[in-house]
Amino acid sequence: MRTTRVFSAWLVFLATVAAAACLGGCVEREMKITSEPSGALVYLSQEPIGRTPVTKTFLWYGCYDIVLRYEEKGYETLKTHRTLTPPIYEIPPLDLFSAMAPWTYHDRRHLHFTMQKLKPATDEELIKRAQEMQKRNLAPVDR
Repeated sequence: MRTTRVFSAWLVFLATVAAAACLGGCVEREMKITSEPSGALVYLSQEPIGRTPVTKTFLWYGCYDIVLRYEEKGYETLKTHRTLTPPIYEIPPLDLFSAMAPWTYHDRRHLHFTMQKLKPATDEELIKRAQEMQKRNLAPVDR
């Protein structure tokens, strides 16, 4: 009789764990990218995602290459790199418990970038670049 109760208790426990796993929460991850000035075109790991301010969901933590372009308003292209690290509840073995939680975690990241105005080249710089290009174009080609 006692073994039947113990077996029943274990069965209830396992059923509860299985139900919690099936009904478990998840993590909603998103990054919001803003810039000064707003309206810059954003490339996230070489994929265009829109103009700032833009919000993008992401699945994986790790390294992202970010490029912002706003040439039509006279700003330099900004190329940068950001690493998104997981919050503590997403680090093993704690991620097992957060996956079984009956609620949803929200991980929102805000990345802000300040763009620099494009500086026009001086006459001296243009002449120097033209001379370097002329020298390269007139150099013999090795085949």
